[in-house]
Amino acid sequence: MYHAPVLLSESLEALQIRPDGAYVDATFGGGGHAAPILNRLGDNGRLYAFDQDEDAQANAAKAPFSEHPGFVFIRSNFRFLKRQLRAAGARPGSVQGILADLGVSSHQLDTPERGFSYRFSADLDMRMNPDDERSAADVLNTYTQDDLQRVFGNYGEVRNARTLAQACVQQRERSPFRTTGDLVALCEKMVMGERWRYLSQVFQALRMEVNDETGALQDFLKDATEMLATGGRLVVITYHSIEDRIVKNWLKAGNFEGTPKQDFYGNIERPFLLITKKPIEPQAEEIKENPRARSAKLRVGEKKV
Repeated sequence: MYHAPVLLSESLEALQIRPDGAYVDATFGGGGHAAPILNRLGDNGRLYAFDQDEDAQANAAKAPFSEHPGFVFIRSNFRFLKRQLRAAGARPGSVQGILADLGVSSHQLDTPERGFSYRFSADLDMRMNPDDERSAADVLNTYTQDDLQRVFGNYGEVRNARTLAQACVQQRERSPFRTTGDLVALCEKMVMGERWRYLSQVFQALRMEVNDETGALQDFLKDATEMLATGGRLVVITYHSIEDRIVKNWLKAGNFEGTPKQDFYGNIERPFLLITKKPIEPQAEEIKENPRARSAKLRVGEKKV
């Protein structure tokens, strides 16, 4: 399977799908969430699917997606949601539900040449959109020590981010980083705690920087809020504390700091009604079948105005 859909039944329930509604799968991948959404739509329903990966575009050209009159695939980063939806004919305030399953897909992790995983020897790539210019190797070979420390510390929560950044600068002076093996060999000398966790944190940090994942997520949340109809649902699945905090704050306060805003009379202004005050997490059975689901958290908001 391209990517096992995480929290599938919970996501579908949260979207409250109407047969004639307009919906967005902002992270199409292999269509694991999109197919059952489409199955619930009638001929007058619409499903706009976003993905910047060419492999996902190939999946979208197959059945059942190619057979449904209301399916529209948009090859784009979801940070351009509003622009792309308007170009496809959708008006702000006209969408009943938007789903985003964040992070990297199993297909991307398990495709060695994409360079997302420390488990395979490959070029240090990590671009979700292969057409983008900057790769993980570019980050390691050109960023200052301070910037590398910021990346490892903020996005990977690496405990020895400063020491690792310094080691990267020293290493590239002897030999530039080219492959995942080059990075793993350096990290082996720097590991703090469990090896697999340390390497996962370092690779996550680089991936997030290469793809500007926090910036893209913030742009997406702003656009999604504008495109949703009143009563429409925003459903987001996160996999680590950084992106979960962004989603939580946006749903709670309409900003990324999580600070409630008050009107002239002291009433707190919130763009969403929180359907899930605490995130929904996978059941033990799902985690057993799909271990990569273990860190998933699903949050749901309903647009108020």
